[in-house]
Amino acid sequence: MNRYARQMQLPEVGETGQSKLRQTHVAVVGAGGLGCPVLQYLAGAGIGKISIFDPDEVEESNLHRQPIYGMRDIGKPKAIAARDVLRDLNPQVDVLAHVEVLGPSKAPQIAASADIVIDAADSFAASYILSDACLTEGTPLVSASVLGQTGYVGAFCGGAPSLRAVFPDLPATGATCATAGVLGPVVGVIGALQAQISLRIALDAQPALGQMITADLSALQFGGFCFLDSPEPEAAVHFLAKTMLQGSDLVVELRTEHETPEKICPQAKRLSESDMRKRDLVPGQRVVLCCQSGLRAWRAAKSLQARGETNLALLAARACT
Repeated sequence: MNRYARQMQLPEVGETGQSKLRQTHVAVVGAGGLGCPVLQYLAGAGIGKISIFDPDEVEESNLHRQPIYGMRDIGKPKAIAARDVLRDLNPQVDVLAHVEVLGPSKAPQIAASADIVIDAADSFAASYILSDACLTEGTPLVSASVLGQTGYVGAFCGGAPSLRAVFPDLPATGATCATAGVLGPVVGVIGALQAQISLRIALDAQPALGQMITADLSALQFGGFCFLDSPEPEAAVHFLAKTMLQGSDLVVELRTEHETPEKICPQAKRLSESDMRKRDLVPGQRVVLCCQSGLRAWRAAKSLQARGETNLALLAARACT
C-alpha cells in the first residue's frame, strides 16, 4: 500500500501533485506548539526536505501542547528530537535539524534556499524578520500566532503582501504563551492549518497566498479575510543582527542594568524610552534601538519617527544573530 494513497486520490494531488510535494523544501522556524503539528503533517504528506530551526530544549512544561516529545526527551534540543521523530514517521523525507536562532543575518539565506518558510516561532521579532527576508526573496511565508485560546494563520509574501502590510504595528504587550497561557488543542488546530496552507502552496492550489484565517476557540468561532490588496508600509523599521552594527551607529540599550549587566555591545548607551524622547540626535546618524524582545525598541522607534527621524533600526537581543 502506497503511504500517500489516500491523499493521491484527491484531484489536486494525484501523481503530479505528489511529485511536487516530494520536490519541495520547507523551512520550519520553531519546533514548539505550532511546529509540532506542522512537522508531523508535512512529513506525513511526503514533503521532500524539511529544515527545522529551534534553539530551545524540551521542557516538561512543553509536553501538554507539544505531543511529539515525551519525558525521555526532556533536556534534548527540540530540533534534534523533532528530527528523530520525523525520520521514524517517514524515512523518505530528508530532515535537517539546526539548533540555532534564525535572526536577521541568517533569515535571507533560509528564505532564498527554501520553497516555503513556516513561522512557528513564539516571537514577533522573528515573525517580522522572516517576513522581511521572504518579501525580498519572493518566498511564501506561512505565519501564525496563538495566545490563550485565540490565534491566526496567514500566507504572506511570495507575491502576496508581507506580514507588515497586515500588521504594521506591534501588539500593545509582549505577552507570550509562557506569560498568558495557552490550551494545547488551540496550537494544534492553528499548526494544522499552517500545514494545510503550506501543502496548498506546494501544490499550486488556490486560494492560499493572501488569505488569513482567525480562530477564537473559546467561542468555537472561525473567521478570515483576503488581504491581497493591503499596501506595504512606507516607513518600516527593520531588525538588525548584532554583526550588522556599524561603528558610526548610536546604539541605544533600553534594558536596565537589573535586566542585563552587560550591554548589547561596548559602545551602546544605556537610555530609557523617556530619555530617548528628550535626546537630541546627530543628523544622519543611524540610531539602533535594542531591548530583549524588540517591543520597547519598536515603541521607541515610533516615538522618534513622530519627531521626523528616519534612520532607525531595531535589535532584539533574543534574535540578534
